[in-house]
Amino acid sequence: MALIADILLVAGALGAAFYCFVLGRRLRNFNNLESGMGGAVAVLSAQVDDLEKILSSARTAAEVSASELQQLTARAEDVRRQLEIQMASLHDIVPQEGGSVTPAPAAAPEPATEPVAPVQEEPEPQQAMPEDAPEEEQIAEPTQQEPAAPPASESSEPMFTRRRVREA
Repeated sequence: MALIADILLVAGALGAAFYCFVLGRRLRNFNNLESGMGGAVAVLSAQVDDLEKILSSARTAAEVSASELQQLTARAEDVRRQLEIQMASLHDIVPQEGGSVTPAPAAAPEPATEPVAPVQEEPEPQQAMPEDAPEEEQIAEPTQQEPAAPPASESSEPMFTRRRVREA
């Protein structure tokens, strides 16, 4: 009986040794840098490093763009204010018949009312000239029209309004 137990013990040891040999080979192939998972892990690690560099450069570029955009927005706001002032000052100018422009006399401030859209004049229909008329007669001389008067009342609202966008 002892002999049978020893034979079974040696057979179990040989089976375990063979099993360890097979597992070692599989593990070596698994960690191989060229064709196994080790290569895949190395490639993914390199890609992560590259993506971190790209992300940091994109972040700095976005910060620079944001600061430039803030500067341009502030500049645009200043220009908008200047344009509003210039537009308001243009309403004070009244053209004279001789072609010179003089400032209008200061008037008492009018109560704030809703702005009234200026009425557009309809263009006068041109008279049809006969085709056999000389070319000099066919050319119509331009007529001088009086410039449109400024609106009766000034609006207290600015011409342009600023919308605030919620940052995400």
